[in-house]
Amino acid sequence: MNELDNIQVFLKVAELDSFSGAARQLGLPNATVSSAVRQLEAGLGTRLLQRTTRRVQLTQEGAAFYARSRELVADFDALRSMFRGGADVLSGRLRIDMSVAMAARIVLPHLGEFMARHPRLLIDLGTADRRVDVIREGYDCVLRAGTLQDSSLVARPLGSYRLLNCASPGYLRAYGTPRTLDDLAHHRVIHYDAQLGGSAPAWEWFDEAAGQSRSAPVGAALTVNGTVAYEAACLAGLGLVQAPEAGLRERLRDGSLVEVLPDYRPAPMPLAFVYPSRRHVPARTLAFMDWAQALLAPWLEGPHRDI
Repeated sequence: MNELDNIQVFLKVAELDSFSGAARQLGLPNATVSSAVRQLEAGLGTRLLQRTTRRVQLTQEGAAFYARSRELVADFDALRSMFRGGADVLSGRLRIDMSVAMAARIVLPHLGEFMARHPRLLIDLGTADRRVDVIREGYDCVLRAGTLQDSSLVARPLGSYRLLNCASPGYLRAYGTPRTLDDLAHHRVIHYDAQLGGSAPAWEWFDEAAGQSRSAPVGAALTVNGTVAYEAACLAGLGLVQAPEAGLRERLRDGSLVEVLPDYRPAPMPLAFVYPSRRHVPARTLAFMDWAQALLAPWLEGPHRDI
């Protein structure tokens, strides 16, 4: 491995606080990763990482080197691709994450087109029903819905999902169709809570007259922490849900779900790519975000300004 390779290995170890984690993501033996960092430290004449039995952390010198070397690697990637052309120019491994529903219904059915266009690109696609740590888990970009809070990441707003209120025909036969918010007192709501107990169930809607979102507490006999379970519970007639139209469109078309309370829909949910802050984003990451943005455009309303 040359010195630049050693720097890239060091960056991955520093991001993950783990030699073994870096080895897994880079597809290298643990010994190779350890050797690369030792060679880099020997060449610099200083210790970059403090190793203990429980964790790995940057030394003061390592933190300074980490900040400068990230910029160096990004600049080198940009320089290397400056004069390249052709369909197969992109190479390397692209690590991305998005929701299960987004991947299954929209991205995966068309991903073959992107992969055929860039045959030298390797893709790791995560579909975790949780908010992944973009930097520590080594993601190049992550597709996130909702309000963004991590200011250390760069956001690329894509637009907003329209959210609908739905129930199954079986549920409506058993409990009737709600017409007003007061009717919800006699209905069951399926509560989505990633922490299973971290939040109280509430019905959300956008008040057009006031120009703001409102919510009211509701009862929920069932709480789930996964999007697949959320939809399955609704299809099984266990209650009402509030979910993105993009994931429900097929169910609404075939009649297995029915929209209810159309005048009390939640506010559209903003959608954005987030990625590590850097001066130069790798060409493979930009290419995927451009492709995905075009793919998602028919499912979204105009760019959401609040992200």
